[in-house]
Amino acid sequence: MNATWFYALISVVIVGLISLVGVVTLSIKIDRLRKILSDLISFSAGALIGDAFMHLLPEAVEESGGFSTAVSLYVISGIIISFVIEKFIHWRHCHMPITAEHTHPFAWMNLFGDSIHNFIDGLIIGAAYLVSIPVGIATTIAVVLHEIPQEIGDFGVLIHGGFSAKKAIFLNFVTALTAILGTVAVLIFGAHSANLSSFLIPFAAGNFIYIASTDLIPELHKETVISKSIGQLLSFFAGVAVMFLLLLLE
Repeated sequence: MNATWFYALISVVIVGLISLVGVVTLSIKIDRLRKILSDLISFSAGALIGDAFMHLLPEAVEESGGFSTAVSLYVISGIIISFVIEKFIHWRHCHMPITAEHTHPFAWMNLFGDSIHNFIDGLIIGAAYLVSIPVGIATTIAVVLHEIPQEIGDFGVLIHGGFSAKKAIFLNFVTALTAILGTVAVLIFGAHSANLSSFLIPFAAGNFIYIASTDLIPELHKETVISKSIGQLLSFFAGVAVMFLLLLLE
């Protein structure tokens, strides 16, 4: 097994293990959890934006010999696919009371959507490692940082949808395994197609820009206390700074 496969598979396994964060969530008080999530979401948004603009897009531009129309279309496709997936996740709603005997359809829709999302994360990680190990590491860190608040949120959705804590943790873990499939697929087919990474890298940038801009940053605007808002801004800058420092690895 060469270094690319080794690092990529280790990275995607780490991302998969993040799905078990629900176990930790159970032991944290709600008020404390909200504070942690607020700072983590800010840091994650900065890391995603930083990775998109300092790692992925420069690589995409370099591969294509300039900021071509193709690069722009691939970035836009990443944004559109993310939009479609989110629309699909929220496609169905159920207004029946939540009981142990009645699991809401939105919980199953969330699992399906999460499986697709994790598969795409796997594609992105695999493609990043095809470019170089440093770009792969930076992208993995960005994925991990946004996966933690997402997995905590997904765990809450499943509990709210009628699953037991044990079943919610197990199903979250199963959906996380699709990331491994995505990474393996890219590593296999990417070795035979130079065009695959040239598409997936700007696609990943669009995906990260969408997540940061439409999912994470709007959550930060719900906080109106000045001192906490300043803390969020500092966490955002810290996320960008981490991606900037990782440039030293390249």
